[in-house]
Amino acid sequence: MPSPVAHFLFGLTAHVAASSGDDLGWRRRTAITVAAAIAPDLDFAFKAFGLAVHQGASHSVGAALIAAVVGAGVAAVLRWPRPHVLGLAAFLGWGSHIILDLLNLDTHPPIGLLALWPFADGHYKVPWPLFMDIGRTLDWQTVRHDALALAWEAILLCPLLVIVWRARTGRGR
Repeated sequence: MPSPVAHFLFGLTAHVAASSGDDLGWRRRTAITVAAAIAPDLDFAFKAFGLAVHQGASHSVGAALIAAVVGAGVAAVLRWPRPHVLGLAAFLGWGSHIILDLLNLDTHPPIGLLALWPFADGHYKVPWPLFMDIGRTLDWQTVRHDALALAWEAILLCPLLVIVWRARTGRGR
């Protein structure tokens, strides 16, 4: 699984790529997209209750659709402008998380994601991972491995963010 840093960077990249000129600087939309990109990993909290649900339904298109409906609903109740756009931002951010997790080296069974839940119940994974797995312990070997994984994520995702930003803002032409 990629790190929260990778999900932040890719969520921000998705926001920039999908924004019109005026929406690019809309902080609320940016925050919703990036928060939704990180949110699927909140399922780690269930581990404290003895439930191992990581990469289950929370990492799926169904969950992304739920995030979109909830996001648009909350925005409408709070009378924020363009709630449908904020709902789509939540869907986009959540979907970016799924894409990134499909591209990682998964070493924790069950291998893969329930990416198409509730439409299909299989676990899906790409055969050629781009990202390293992030360890879940604090021993020195894992910390060194995770530092290397974070560096690799930055090497891949920071240039992508810059390229997308320059393409959307017209800079670099």
